[in-house]
Amino acid sequence: MLRVRYVLFIMVCIFLWGYALLYSAGRSEVLVIKVAGAINPVSAEFIEKKIEKVKDSNHYEAIVIELDTPGGLDTSMRTIVKAINQSNVPVVVYVSPSGARAASAGVFITMSAHVAAMAPGTNIGAAHPVNISGQAADNNMVAKVTNDAVAYIKSIAEKRGRNVEWAKSSVINSVSVTDTEALHLNVIDYRAESLQDLLNKINGKTVNIAGVDKRINTSDATIIKEEMGLRLSLLNLISEPNIAYMLLIIGFYGIFFELATPGAILPGVIGSISLILGFYALQTMPVNYAGLLLLVLGIVLFILEALIVSYGVLTIGGIISMTIGSLMLFDVGSPYIKLSISLVIVTVILTAVFFIVIVAMVYSSWKKKPVTGKEGLIGMTGVARTNINKDNEGLVFVHGEIWSAKCNQSIEKGQEVVVDEVVGMKVQVSLKQLK
Repeated sequence: MLRVRYVLFIMVCIFLWGYALLYSAGRSEVLVIKVAGAINPVSAEFIEKKIEKVKDSNHYEAIVIELDTPGGLDTSMRTIVKAINQSNVPVVVYVSPSGARAASAGVFITMSAHVAAMAPGTNIGAAHPVNISGQAADNNMVAKVTNDAVAYIKSIAEKRGRNVEWAKSSVINSVSVTDTEALHLNVIDYRAESLQDLLNKINGKTVNIAGVDKRINTSDATIIKEEMGLRLSLLNLISEPNIAYMLLIIGFYGIFFELATPGAILPGVIGSISLILGFYALQTMPVNYAGLLLLVLGIVLFILEALIVSYGVLTIGGIISMTIGSLMLFDVGSPYIKLSISLVIVTVILTAVFFIVIVAMVYSSWKKKPVTGKEGLIGMTGVARTNINKDNEGLVFVHGEIWSAKCNQSIEKGQEVVVDEVVGMKVQVSLKQLK
C-alpha cells in the first residue's frame, strides 16, 4: 500500500512538472521598457541590452519601447537603430503617454521600428540635425550633415515601407505632425489609446525580419515591464546637464578645500568623486571645450585671488570667465542639452562671494599686528632688569620672558621700555615715553 502511494505521488509530480513546461513553452510574453529623456549612451545601452535579451529567448513575441524624447546624440541614435535592425524579435516603438514626443533622434528610432505607434496627444518630427560639436560650422559642413541625415532616414523609411517624402521633410524642413496626421501620412502604423490597446491592434500583424515574415501573436501575451537598473539609472541621472555642471563645481570646491587644508581628507574624497562623475557625464553630451576651459580658468582666478591680493581684479576676471564658460559649456543649439541660466547665476554669485569673503579675511589678517613669534614682540612694553646704555647691553623682562637688550640711550633698572626691533636673540629697546 505504501509503495502504491509513492508511485502515485511521483506520477502526480511528473504530471504537474510536464504541465508547467508545456504551459511555459506555450505562453508568450511582451517585454515593455520605457525611455524618457535625451537619447544618450546610457539609453542606447539600455535598449541594446533589452533587445539582446529578447533575442536570446524563444517566448517573447515582441519588445515594446515606450518612447518620449526631445532628441539626442547621433551616435547613440544610430546604435539603437542598428540594434533594432539586428533584432530577430519584432520591435515596437510606442510614443507615449499623451503629451510625449518623438523629436529629432526619436524620429529615426520610431521609423526604424518593425511596428510604429503613437498615443493620442503626441507628436513626431523636427529631425533637422543641429550642431552639437560646440564649434561653429560653415555652410558646407551643415549641408554635409543634413544630406547624411536625409540619406539615413530615407533608407530607414524605405526599409519599413513608410512615407519617404515626409521623412525627408522632417530632416530638411523640421516638419512635425500630430499622431493623427502621422497615421494618415503613413509615418506610423497604429494610433493606440493604451498599451493594451496597442497589443490588441498588433495581434496577428505580420512583419518582415531579416527577410522572413513573422506573425505577431499578442492575444494572450503576458506583459513584462522592466526598468533601468541602478547603475544605468545613476549614469542617466548624472548625464543631465544641470547635474553634471553641479558635479563639476562641487569637484572643484572639494579639491580647493583639500589643498587649502591638507589632511582634511573628506573634501578631497568628495571632490575627486564628483569630478570623475562630472567628467563621465560630459562625455555623454556635446561639450564645448572652450567653455570648459573658461570655467576652469574662472575657478583658478578665484583661487589665485585668495592667495594673491589683487584688489578685486582676479575676482572680476573669475566672474566673467566662469559666467561665459558656463553659458558656453553645452551647445545652445541642442534643445535637449540646456543649462539652467538661474543655476549658472546662483553658482557664479555664491562662488564669487565665497572667495571674496576669503580674500577679505586674508587681507584683514595681513593688516593685523602679529601676536606670536618675534614680530609679536615689537611694540610690547617691558621693564629693564639692569642698567642699559649704548655701550653696555642689559636685560629686560618682556612678555613673560627675559631678553638681552641694547639701547641707544641710557636706561636705568626698573624703567619701562618699548621693544623697537628683534635682532637674532636680542631686542632693541627705547625708553617708554610718558603720555
